[in-house]
Amino acid sequence: MEHEINLPEVVAEVTAAFQRYEAALTGNDVAVLDQLFWDSPHTLRYGAGENLRGYEAIRVFRLARPSKGLERELVNTVITTYGRDYATANTEFTRVGEPRIGRQSHTWLRLPEGWRIVAAHVSLISA
Repeated sequence: MEHEINLPEVVAEVTAAFQRYEAALTGNDVAVLDQLFWDSPHTLRYGAGENLRGYEAIRVFRLARPSKGLERELVNTVITTYGRDYATANTEFTRVGEPRIGRQSHTWLRLPEGWRIVAAHVSLISA
């Protein structure tokens, strides 16, 4: 079975979802962040300092994290869609006062309720 890669309308949908996530992340809009993750025990988020397995663990983490210093600049963002229901979004980011470069990857899945992150990873490397 051959998948159609980067159908323009699907790329636009995932890009909008990704931008909504980024605005919620930097604005600490926990309700939107929670909405954008798949509400499932199968959802994963491996962060720079934590391994979170399941939606509930991710939700609890979001409630407890600091709400300051979340602003960042994205570079080298790549969104790739595979067919109409699956996508990846990868980006690098920098923060003022942080000498390391951040990397973030999302796996997105179209579900009946819309595009949701089913797996995420964040890490930092030396510049």
